[in-house]
Amino acid sequence: MSAEPSTVPGSPPIPVPGFRRDQLEGFRIGVTSDRRSEDLIDAFERRGAWVLHAPTLRTAHAELDAPLVDDTRAVIAARPDVVLATTSYGMRRWFETADAAGLGSALTDALGASAILVRGPKARGSIRAAGLTDAGMSDDETTASLVTRALTDFPDARTIVVQLHGYTDQAQLDRLRAAFPVVLTVAPYRWEQPEDDERVTRLIDAVCSGLLDCVTFTSAPAVDALFAAAEAGGRLPDLVEALKTVVIAAAVGPITAAPLRATGIKPIQPERFRMGALIRLVCEHLEQHRVQRVTTRHGVVELRGSTALVAGAGVHLPPTPLALLHALVSARGAVVSRSQLATLLQGPADDHAMEVALSRLRQSLGTPGLIATVVKRGYRLDV
Repeated sequence: MSAEPSTVPGSPPIPVPGFRRDQLEGFRIGVTSDRRSEDLIDAFERRGAWVLHAPTLRTAHAELDAPLVDDTRAVIAARPDVVLATTSYGMRRWFETADAAGLGSALTDALGASAILVRGPKARGSIRAAGLTDAGMSDDETTASLVTRALTDFPDARTIVVQLHGYTDQAQLDRLRAAFPVVLTVAPYRWEQPEDDERVTRLIDAVCSGLLDCVTFTSAPAVDALFAAAEAGGRLPDLVEALKTVVIAAAVGPITAAPLRATGIKPIQPERFRMGALIRLVCEHLEQHRVQRVTTRHGVVELRGSTALVAGAGVHLPPTPLALLHALVSARGAVVSRSQLATLLQGPADDHAMEVALSRLRQSLGTPGLIATVVKRGYRLDV
């Protein structure tokens, strides 16, 4: 399989419906996010996928919210000229924490007198939900472009407030501090390593072994954390290679995709940087590029991810039998030589190992005669 778009020669086009309960049947998907992971998992499972959830970072709130309350008081006292709102969740949590501390009205008044710039539509929505109005949005929904907007539109501002979003972009803070006399920050939440890293190890093992069809990423720090965990376990080269060749990496947007592309991985990403768009893209991509189908004398054989369906009956295949069946299905009844199939074996690639692997594949499929032996040549599907 290839992580890049591909088609099976001779295969009929596969329609992509908006929703079916079996739309992702046979596919295995890894989810790396912590916040809003339930949305992703539910969407994939409702369509028939098996999901491995392994948050590489978790959202943590300041203990008892004391630091956030102190920073809120400082913002209220400063009466800032400009406020940079980076995330919807962060702004909502800031307002909620201020309300709980009895500072909600004072914070709204202080921000209402400021020019509020938002990073994207979701942050704009949280501002408007609080009864406030923003003064503009960044050009490409990045922190860097948001800072550029502030520098361009408000060069004479004295005090600027930045709502941080879990991962502190120090380079952008340095740009602001070089231009404005006072730069205040508030951190409604932050990201930290998960206490349970066994799930991350399982995810890495599953990717490296080709047991997953796709892994989703919704933040750049989550990508970095996965790479760091893989490097600590001595598996980073294997992980990167698998994401280049076998397992699809799906990123919610260009910022999330950046650390993947930096290693040579080519992730898929939706045109609109939204969770719903990511879900739709994963569904469409898997159905269009990861389903192989061929009609045989024994019924239709369909490969969906790591699941083989013969005449409607499905069986999950381990990596080696799956690779062998992929080669046979792709050949569409043509003979595949022993030497070609041998390159797909894990471990020894002699004639005996080949016979054992084909025997196990036949037993797994449970359809006598489906895989025919062509004496002295190789194997083919009985089409």
